[in-house]
Amino acid sequence: MTDKLSLTAHYTKQKRRVLYRALSSMLSAVPAMLLSTVVIADVTTKIGYLAQEIDTGPVLSNILPEPEDAGLRGVHLAINDSNTTGKFLKQSFVLDAFSDENAELIIERAQHMYNQGIHSFVVNLPASTLNTLSQSLPNDVLILNAGAKDDQLRQTNCPKNTLHTIPSRAMLTDALGQWLKARRLTDLLLITGPTDDDQAYTAAIKRAANRYGLKIVAEKAWDFDTDLRRTAQREMPLFTQTKEYDVVVVADERGDFGEYVLYNTWYPRPVVGTQGLSPVTWHRVVEQWGAAQLQKRFEKLTGRWMGEKDYAAWAAVRTIAEAVTRTNSEDVQLLKSYIASDAFELAGFKGRKLNFRSWNGQLRQPIALIHPRSLVSQSPQEGFLHPVSELDTLGFDKPESQCRLMEHF
Repeated sequence: MTDKLSLTAHYTKQKRRVLYRALSSMLSAVPAMLLSTVVIADVTTKIGYLAQEIDTGPVLSNILPEPEDAGLRGVHLAINDSNTTGKFLKQSFVLDAFSDENAELIIERAQHMYNQGIHSFVVNLPASTLNTLSQSLPNDVLILNAGAKDDQLRQTNCPKNTLHTIPSRAMLTDALGQWLKARRLTDLLLITGPTDDDQAYTAAIKRAANRYGLKIVAEKAWDFDTDLRRTAQREMPLFTQTKEYDVVVVADERGDFGEYVLYNTWYPRPVVGTQGLSPVTWHRVVEQWGAAQLQKRFEKLTGRWMGEKDYAAWAAVRTIAEAVTRTNSEDVQLLKSYIASDAFELAGFKGRKLNFRSWNGQLRQPIALIHPRSLVSQSPQEGFLHPVSELDTLGFDKPESQCRLMEHF
């Protein structure tokens, strides 16, 4: 009987301890709940969108041109999405958009926007204009690059106060290189177009080839001004006649000739790169992880498919909106601090939470490998590991970059 009474007393004491801890936890949460109720107030965030219209000249193929409003429509959707969720928290988002061919006018408009109280910018600009913009604005701004893929912006030439939601060429070609290595397609024929962008893509391909143990058995430069729509079947096999290769890699960002390489090579081999199997930021064929909902909202708003620049611009606005939601503030310094912290996560419809690299401001994200009607794969490929995040196997890791953005962010 004594043992039973002792046991009962023991359990009674344990119950009291559990109840005390529960009450203490509830009471400690009350001030926080009251505080969160008190601090909620109307927050209006102004966002500037800047785009430079670039004339790339006539294209010698039947490719579908990039929409003139590429990027801007992604911003429109993100503003709508942010206002839909923000109204419950008394948060609203206002857009001021401007585009022009003249870089000087764009910089002047950016300074005018800043004087009007806009300190957060989403930009679709060439690297040179982006650098000028970054230098011309004060430090209390946040710039999100949704257009320039240039590798030097993430490696050597690091614009201040700038994050990148569009992947670099190195990220795209690393995604392709991992897939080629995983499929043991290691011998490459590389064909490069004449533009500076083509040369930049080729440099990224060579970096990926060296990184993943791929061999470029032959390299050819496309320097013709031929319209291939009627002659590709005759000319392309002779042009691609060389040492035997496993795959043809094409660097033709504008689309002058790359579409005609497929099925016209000397050896019947797959074509990858800017045409064929391509690594992309975003494409209509991406439908997993809730992406189909995003695609439908975009198509309903615009009447067309969501492209790479649309997605990058959407992600840029959603980055700002996520920071506003979490901090309940439009103060740009507070937003920058939150975005740079480990707490920041962006739901990007890519199968995992996205965040920014501390050294160069690049948004970590998986890269889709697609052909025009289907998703083939997604990188990082299985087996490519990293001590911090396997997403950092794509593009410039910290030891490879001279940028130290977040240290002065």
